[in-house]
Amino acid sequence: MIVGVTTKRPSVASGGRFSLIDLMESRRWQLRDRVVTFGQCPLVMGIVNVTPDSFSDGGHFLDTGAAVEHGLKLVAEGADILDVGGESTRPGADAVPVEEELRRVVPVVTELARQTHAIISVDTMKSEVARQCLEAGAAIINDVAGFRDPELVRVVAEHRAAVIVMHMQGTPQTMQVNPRYTNVVREVGEFFEERLRGLAKSGISPEAVCLDPGIGFGKTLDHNLELLANLGEFARFGRPVCLGVSRKGFIGKLCGREKHDRMPGSLAIACFAAAKNEAHVLRVHDVAATRDAAVLLEAINRSRR
Repeated sequence: MIVGVTTKRPSVASGGRFSLIDLMESRRWQLRDRVVTFGQCPLVMGIVNVTPDSFSDGGHFLDTGAAVEHGLKLVAEGADILDVGGESTRPGADAVPVEEELRRVVPVVTELARQTHAIISVDTMKSEVARQCLEAGAAIINDVAGFRDPELVRVVAEHRAAVIVMHMQGTPQTMQVNPRYTNVVREVGEFFEERLRGLAKSGISPEAVCLDPGIGFGKTLDHNLELLANLGEFARFGRPVCLGVSRKGFIGKLCGREKHDRMPGSLAIACFAAAKNEAHVLRVHDVAATRDAAVLLEAINRSRR
């Protein structure tokens, strides 16, 4: 059941950009002191990787100044949310010590929170990183491991933060080693159901939760396609869905493109899901192009008779 929220939603984009969101009662996302209400158009989440080894842009923004500059550029291009990460979760990536992850991300979060009104998300599996980033101004914790760490759950509940619960089979080190499912859509749905119950028991309201099926995280090409074709199955949870397909390997396999040539494929999938109102947050590298696609979707939807 979705609890009613009457808080007025503030603008989530700086620079006077108009909101793309139509009011719709069925999906609200509580972001600490803000509430987002979703309609036909998705929010755009820009990726800020403060890492040397992320699969698409590793090493480009490892310096704090470069990462902050990149984040501000994404906001200027239309990002509603900035997702800051200090540990690569690409297949086979090495784990990063907590001290190093803190060194990478906390200064970036601090500066972005100071210099922009965009919502700040932090992509982390570590409770101490989450705690310090929430204290620095972040509103969302995005955990690829799906909040199975009780200490991370406790920190999030204590700070009344929003969460993105992602499904991943295995770990980043093992997830692409022969992933198997009997029925991937059903099993991901069962995972979401279990996590929503567990988080609620730990004091995290369902209204704070966004779900991510984890495309490319412990899935084969066929698993990814099956999930994308059946995203609507997750509407039964009444929660917004975050979709992260930007530049991912399965697009390269299907289209024969290297990672920096995968924007058309990424946009095609984003538009497919958003047009059916099955994806509500698009996590992307190419913010300007995705924003343009969202604007066009909005215009077409408003013109329906």
